[in-house]
Amino acid sequence: MSLVPFDDRDGWIWLDGQFVPWREAKVHVLTHGLHYASAVFEGERMYGGEIFELTQHTERLFRSAEILDFQIPYTVAEIDAACKETCARNGLTDCYVRPIAWRGPEQMGVAAQQTKVHVAVAAWEWASYFNPEEKAKGIRLTFAKYKRPSPETAPTASKATGLYMICTISKHAAEREGYADALMVDWRGYIAESTGANIFLVRDGVIHTPTPDCFLDGITRRTVMRLARQRGFEIIERHIPLEELPTFSEVFIVGTAAEVTPVAEIGPHVFKPGNISLSLMDDYAQLVRRALQPA
Repeated sequence: MSLVPFDDRDGWIWLDGQFVPWREAKVHVLTHGLHYASAVFEGERMYGGEIFELTQHTERLFRSAEILDFQIPYTVAEIDAACKETCARNGLTDCYVRPIAWRGPEQMGVAAQQTKVHVAVAAWEWASYFNPEEKAKGIRLTFAKYKRPSPETAPTASKATGLYMICTISKHAAEREGYADALMVDWRGYIAESTGANIFLVRDGVIHTPTPDCFLDGITRRTVMRLARQRGFEIIERHIPLEELPTFSEVFIVGTAAEVTPVAEIGPHVFKPGNISLSLMDDYAQLVRRALQPA
């Protein structure tokens, strides 16, 4: 199946306060964000005309920019409105939304105090992050080559573009080997996350999840934890050594794109989607699609 390039589509992109035709939303080749990864972004989903936890995403975008030492030249309310308007302008009610902010081409070098900060919002249809048939029975993961870095060596609390370089490398390697994704550990050897989603593991009816001290405490992660507690499930946040992996019976990953996705394999270890992962998958699907429910 051929993919439609993202620079050659019909539609509109919100760019620095105004809508421009999709194909004209361009940046210069000497943009600082391209050369030095001085860019932050968000990934959001619209369901039935409502962007799930929109303001939480926008607030995180602003925090990420502050961590990377630049300020977004708009308010949270203005970016919220831009996200909604972008979906409406493109006639979308179920889609993926991508706000991004970056340093421009006014200064080239490691120092970038004189650059202008640009902001864009794009939206497009995106049904499922993983193959729907594969997702239903659980996806297969391998182990990533690279580790999540220490917060003393990288701005790990931000959703910065540069932090995803090792994710792309790891996901490519996984897909070449026939896997859907890869499990990443942190610099200490503790279980961290997949290349683009947080992870939960189940043992004896109790849900365990890594402490997010070197990767994002995802918005979907926090939502799923709330749903789990509403069902009466116990959740333990802790550092989880990789050696414990065979002791868990269920594993699932969560994220804006992945939603709640059961895991069937991680390398040689086999898991079976069970009551906890499947019920939370259904609970999350119902929650985000509440706007579609009749009054």
